[in-house]
Amino acid sequence: MALKPLSSLPTTPLKINRALLSVSDKTNIVELAQSLHDNGVVLISTGGTAKVISEAGIPVKDVSEVTGFQECLDGRVKTLHPMVHGGILARTTHSDDVEEIEKLGITPIELVVVNLYPFKNKIKEDSSPAVATEFIDIGGPTMIRAAAKNFAHVSILSNPSQYESFIEELVKGEGISFGMRKKLAKDAFNQTAD
Repeated sequence: MALKPLSSLPTTPLKINRALLSVSDKTNIVELAQSLHDNGVVLISTGGTAKVISEAGIPVKDVSEVTGFQECLDGRVKTLHPMVHGGILARTTHSDDVEEIEKLGITPIELVVVNLYPFKNKIKEDSSPAVATEFIDIGGPTMIRAAAKNFAHVSILSNPSQYESFIEELVKGEGISFGMRKKLAKDAFNQTAD
């Protein structure tokens, strides 16, 4: 199938309906999850992040409920699935994409909250290659880059320092601005390039 770029990107504010949260650094994740929930956002999460959110009394769906597939390979494969990435990469203002995801049973994900395993810290600790390789994140960078690529239709939070300003914009109830989404995408690409 040939790539069909859009003639322009939608610049209207983005309403967040569903969010996928999968973080290594859980700083302020409960506060973010609570704000999202209070604003009617359905939360989807993985492993330890889902546990922290659930233990705080906030409703959260495990990502396996979305994919229909359990985590495997000792947690190495959780989110690498078309039901996740189709939801992140769908251009929801593009009728062909909307028709295709409806046909496939994929629901859009408008917010991705991911930060990465502390790989640089682990290799500085002179750990063995066997230990260090377990901190190489595959799913996280994939979701970050997918969301950043599709910033016209998705917001990406890749660092806890971004949560406060995002929540401020969210609670206004007018959607997440194009300018904020663009800045968050740029930050995300910089982080995955580091």
